[in-house]
Amino acid sequence: MELCKLVVLLLTVTATAEAIWMEVPTSGTKCVSEDIHNNVVVLADYNVIGDEEHAQANVVPTISVKVTSPFGNNLYHKENTTHGQFAFTTTEAGNYLACFWMDNHAPGAKAITIGLDWKTGISAKDWESVARKEKIEGVELELVKLEGIVQAIHENLEYLKNREAEMREVSEKTNARVAWFSIMSLGICLVVAALQIFYLKSYFRKKKLI
Repeated sequence: MELCKLVVLLLTVTATAEAIWMEVPTSGTKCVSEDIHNNVVVLADYNVIGDEEHAQANVVPTISVKVTSPFGNNLYHKENTTHGQFAFTTTEAGNYLACFWMDNHAPGAKAITIGLDWKTGISAKDWESVARKEKIEGVELELVKLEGIVQAIHENLEYLKNREAEMREVSEKTNARVAWFSIMSLGICLVVAALQIFYLKSYFRKKKLI
């Protein structure tokens, strides 16, 4: 029984999705991004949350949505919508960007609120389908979920380790370039100083001052 409680607690803590509300202005774009590594499933639902003013006017404002990869590839694009869903599996590591903007810019229009439920990795997995396919349930299903969470944590740690190694390599290269630049600058200063001394000596000798 204690094992079951522990599994449920770990699942609650580590398998949460990111659900947010954000205000989109009448002009301009509101974007959200997440740094995701390669080969991760992303699933997101979005919808326009109407207020009393829009309900009384019987007008439902529409939005446009665009999702791009770290290299600028277009993953999802939809216009004149009030709700929808997009899903993809990452093929590039980096910041994935989802941008929202209003389609109509009528005078006196108000900003709208959008609800976004953004799930990645283990949170985006359809566990009901897994349970039906594997014919598992109860504690066994929770253990399978826990195994998936552990694997996701391991992959995240490997991703962070690789990113740290890349950053360290870039830092070392930058430090080496700065060191060489400093040595070159010092060498140029010494050469210029020697040339100045040589020129002054020649000048003073011509003037018979030394």
